Amino acid sequence: MNKEKIAFIPKQYLAVIAVLLAIMMSVLDGTIMNIALPTLAHDFEVAPSTAIWIVNAYQLVITMTLLSFASLGDVHGYRRIFLIGISIFVTASLACALSTSFWMLTASRVIQGFGAACVMSVNTALIRLIYPPQILGRGMGVNAMVVAVSAAAGPSIAGSILALGSWHWLFVINIPLGIAALVIGYRLLPPNPASEIKHKFDKISAIANALTFGLLIYTLEGFAHSENRRFIAIQLVLLVIIGVYYIRRQLRQTTPILPVDLLKIPIFSLSIGTSITSFTAQMLAMVSLPFFMQNVLGYSAVQIGLLLTPWPLATILTAPLAGRLVERVHAGLLGGIGMAVFAAGLFALYRLPAHPEEWSIIWRMALCGMGFGLFQTPNNVTIVSSAPTHRSGGASGMLGTARLLGQTLGTTLVALLFRMFPEGHRSQACLLLALVFAIGAGIVSCLRLTQNAPTGRKKA
Repeated sequence: MNKEKIAFIPKQYLAVIAVLLAIMMSVLDGTIMNIALPTLAHDFEVAPSTAIWIVNAYQLVITMTLLSFASLGDVHGYRRIFLIGISIFVTASLACALSTSFWMLTASRVIQGFGAACVMSVNTALIRLIYPPQILGRGMGVNAMVVAVSAAAGPSIAGSILALGSWHWLFVINIPLGIAALVIGYRLLPPNPASEIKHKFDKISAIANALTFGLLIYTLEGFAHSENRRFIAIQLVLLVIIGVYYIRRQLRQTTPILPVDLLKIPIFSLSIGTSITSFTAQMLAMVSLPFFMQNVLGYSAVQIGLLLTPWPLATILTAPLAGRLVERVHAGLLGGIGMAVFAAGLFALYRLPAHPEEWSIIWRMALCGMGFGLFQTPNNVTIVSSAPTHRSGGASGMLGTARLLGQTLGTTLVALLFRMFPEGHRSQACLLLALVFAIGAGIVSCLRLTQNAPTGRKKA
């Protein structure tokens, strides 16, 4: 028995490496492009507002297709969707590197978004298959740590590549990472467990899902940036019509693409709610703070990057610790404590003096990252493990969708508040609203204490 365990451990961790490499690759591609946008706008001779579509197209495709690919994972296997996603991503990365026009690059980024959506839709479902239930929190903690490392390292990697060579190399680095993940994943990733429940992929729901989330994101973006009101009104009407049809169709399905069946599980729906509100709070702070540091405090771009780094670094340190704690402590309690620490950090940032020392900013940023890391891993574990095994794909897709919706809502609110308040008070308004969302997330997290946790200590 012990020999079998010893033989299993290296293979288990190698399978995890495939998932982590793919996640690193997809997260990096969502962050490094922000640094490269001025270079790309110059090289292709397009306006900055046009160049931003290189980023928006990628994110929009992921949001529109994440739940559909998660459903395909439930039907055809998470391993298969994952490997197809990496293949698409690597091929699209090569096309991006070879692009000779702005529209060729944008089209390649759209294809890349499909590959990233495949990977993101099933990554936590695969982690659930790889790790035994009793140590699932550790696997999710490592996953959260890799996401934080990739997000933190993205700007530095992009800056280094652009300093040494052309923007094409930003995409070339994906190719060896993707090939390594593909080879390891093909050899070692486990198949879906056998399930007595069989279902077909609902193509009509997939189209309705894409239109609903596409219209939702596009309408929020248009509202935030004061686009034509008549056009926004038309989008809103279409969103309501298609969205109502989509939800009604999902309610009639036994295994819907939008997992309304899982949302009937109280601890699952509460965890999704706290995920959306927490990521809204995070983006309200992370998007507004650089403007405050540059326009009010007078820091350079390099200094701002260094001052923001303690946030993801603190998350890197606390996420694995939270993954171990959730094996013994109820996720609702851990999440509540994490959001309380996060809220304290946000309040401390809100109360920054007019001329703060750098250390005053650093410890506040670290406090925010520490609280978020303590919350995120237990929350993710609860979302994935509270679903039946054969619906792990739906849970994984909903986890990613909740994060994207929260981030989109956060950035939309930043744009809205920046229009409402004068220069010196914009970031303070964003931090105050972020504090409200963080407190709300903490309250919702504590409500889960009335429910039995799928891992860790049960309810009292």
